[in-house]
Amino acid sequence: MRVLVTGARGQVGGEVARALAGRAEVIAHDRSTLDLADRGEIAGRVREARPDAIVNAAAYTAVDRAESDEASARAVNAVAPGILAEEARRAGALLVHYSTDYVFDGTKRGAYVESDATGPLNVYGRTKLEGERAIAASGCAYAILRTSWVYGPQGGNFVRTMLRLAREREELRVVDDQRGAPTSSLQLARATIDILDRARDAPGLYHATAAGETTWLGYAQAIFDEQSRRDRAFRVPRLVAIATRDYPTPARRPANSVLDSSRLAQTFGIRLGPWRDALVETLAALR
Repeated sequence: MRVLVTGARGQVGGEVARALAGRAEVIAHDRSTLDLADRGEIAGRVREARPDAIVNAAAYTAVDRAESDEASARAVNAVAPGILAEEARRAGALLVHYSTDYVFDGTKRGAYVESDATGPLNVYGRTKLEGERAIAASGCAYAILRTSWVYGPQGGNFVRTMLRLAREREELRVVDDQRGAPTSSLQLARATIDILDRARDAPGLYHATAAGETTWLGYAQAIFDEQSRRDRAFRVPRLVAIATRDYPTPARRPANSVLDSSRLAQTFGIRLGPWRDALVETLAALR
């Protein structure tokens, strides 16, 4: 199998490319070799690769910056996925694409399922939703995986930020009224590999998040608890719970980002494990 991976230096794309090594012929691109704002370059890279599958792990993920840079966010999150989908259809390739919990407004009491009404609160969420719709309308074979609160051993993410801040500060104020499921790039990479050979038989939209849920404060506390077990010299900072309103940002965030991943399990037998277990795995990989 020949697999073209975009965003290959990102958290998810990098893990996917590594997980595929030895299993498939991987054509990996990052922003230095594939400009997702250039329609012609996207088409050219896909046509020269002649892939059996495309894994689009590239995205404009600077949620707050997107509020003042909507054109760039739309080019990468909405327009580029549509072009990749058109090229996938042309090549007869499967497209696996990652989307986000931010397509929802966060007002539902329980976990979101794939059929729930969307209502993004920010530019990032809106452009990601546009990308989903472009893929669905393309006629290609696709699997869209909505996920949330992504982190991993590499790249900028909440885990690495918390560990850095713990070295710098004695007290951290962390939001405690937003809920979600921290999902590791390692988990997502494994799920992606599992789905590559099977998604053609059941294409569509799936939620793919770790099991369980927490708040950002609970997440931070878990990071510090696990790190202190690994490193006796690690100094745990004092955590102070704050409300979203106490930490204003340019982009609004949904209060509830919990996604129900039952459809992924029922269709493919793929279950991402508990988020605490994945956190332990990631911290071990960081060491």
